[in-house]
Amino acid sequence: MQTHYQTNRLTLKKLSAADAAFIYELVNSPGWIEFIGDRNVHTVEDAITYINKINNNNNIIYWSVQLKDSETSIGVITFIKRDYLDHHDIGFAFLPQHAKKGYAFEAAKIVLDDALNNPLHPVILANTLPHNKNSVSLLEKLGFVFQKEIEAGNEKLLLFSVKKNK
Repeated sequence: MQTHYQTNRLTLKKLSAADAAFIYELVNSPGWIEFIGDRNVHTVEDAITYINKINNNNNIIYWSVQLKDSETSIGVITFIKRDYLDHHDIGFAFLPQHAKKGYAFEAAKIVLDDALNNPLHPVILANTLPHNKNSVSLLEKLGFVFQKEIEAGNEKLLLFSVKKNK
């Protein structure tokens, strides 16, 4: 996977400690808390620790998504090999003021296309809470197909998958 991507409107860069203030804001946004969960990031210093933990795990990649014209960070795309899944999964989270503008689709699509072109990733998964209708809609728009309901921890999740078109 690349550490840097560009689209017409966005730049994606591997998450770094320079993103700490943005990560602090994102992980404490209402949507993150509701759909992903409280990560106990209560200061910018906590955000640096959180980022370092992510970057020190070979099973996790986070990209900070920035508006190309202003270099404003607006969201993240994630690519994670979770213990309870057979394949890597892709995820996304954006600040509420940048929702419903097509940014999540644009950013997730470039990472997803790159992953599916890698022979190591013939299948990409995604999971979401059943009541996260925006996430379900975006996954379907990206070409994901519902597979089944799973349990992870104490939560029921919807599991989606996509395969490379031959």
